[in-house]
Parts: sequence; structure tokens; C-alpha cells
Amino acid sequence: MALADPALPFGLRDVKVRPIDSAGVVGTSVDLPNGRTFSFTETEDFEELRGDDKTVAVRGKGSGVDWDLEAGGISLAAYKVIAGGTSTTTGTTPNIKTTFTKKSTDARPYFQVEGQAISDSGGDFHVVLRRCRATGDLSGELADGAFWLTGASGRAIGDSTDTVYDLIANETATAIT
Repeated sequence: MALADPALPFGLRDVKVRPIDSAGVVGTSVDLPNGRTFSFTETEDFEELRGDDKTVAVRGKGSGVDWDLEAGGISLAAYKVIAGGTSTTTGTTPNIKTTFTKKSTDARPYFQVEGQAISDSGGDFHVVLRRCRATGDLSGELADGAFWLTGASGRAIGDSTDTVYDLIANETATAIT
């Protein structure tokens, strides 16, 4: 059976983040729990050359992606991938304590994001942003009678191959690895 074209993605099935080390090596996927939104917008800054009272040329400075994530709940492992910082775990079951610490000297790292939606054709649809950095707010809110929601926003740029993002349509649903 040929892959339905166009794929009709529906909902947000899963979101994972992957750390990228200083050598550019992508690490193991960490689940962003209860993904609510994963939005992205391709953007590019342009420079205009004007002369003789008209625009003579327009040149792009390279594609990038502005992104936003929102999830229900908190995963300290996922938060560490996005924010940097350190996590320490002490104790034994049933008294394990995990502490995330962020210092003013901790830089926000690069990481990768992959989101998955089911497709009306029976397959699925993946969006992979190759090299992200949280450049906006990292947020969380505790409120009376409400679930904890976390959010992050930032910018994705090209990786070592200059690839900014991939859109992948699978005929058969394929979980994020």
C-alpha cells in the first residue's frame, strides 16, 4: 500500500528530547511527559540591498526554527536536557530523592526534539528539530486545583550537516526511539 499523500497528522502522541554533547553527539532520548503542544515555525532573517531608490537584492541568512513545548507534569531528566544544570539522586526505595540544581554559571545546552502524531492513513508523522536551544522562558506553574504544566521555547538551527529539521511520514506507525 502506498503512503497516503498528504499525511494527515492528528494529535500529539509523544515528545522526546535528546542531549547533544560538546562534540555534537546526540544522546539517549528522554521522554517529555504528557506532551500537550509541540509547535514550530520556520523563520529566516533577510538582508535587503537598496540603491537608486529601489530594492536591488534580498539575501537570506539561513533557515532556523522557532519552537515551543508544553507538557503536563515534570520530568527532571527532561528539564535537565533543556535547561542544563545538574541532577543528584540520593536514598533508596521508597525514599529516593532527586534534586535538580541550576547555577547562574550553567549555560543552556543544545538538544534535539522529536514529536510524533498519529496519521489518518494508519501511519504516523514525526517532526525532528536537529539542534535546539531554549532561548526563551522555561516555565512551570503550581496553581490551586490545577496540574503542573511546564513550558519551554527557543530556536533550532542547523546541525553539523546544516540540517535544521526533518518531517517524516511513516506508512506504519513507528515509535520514537
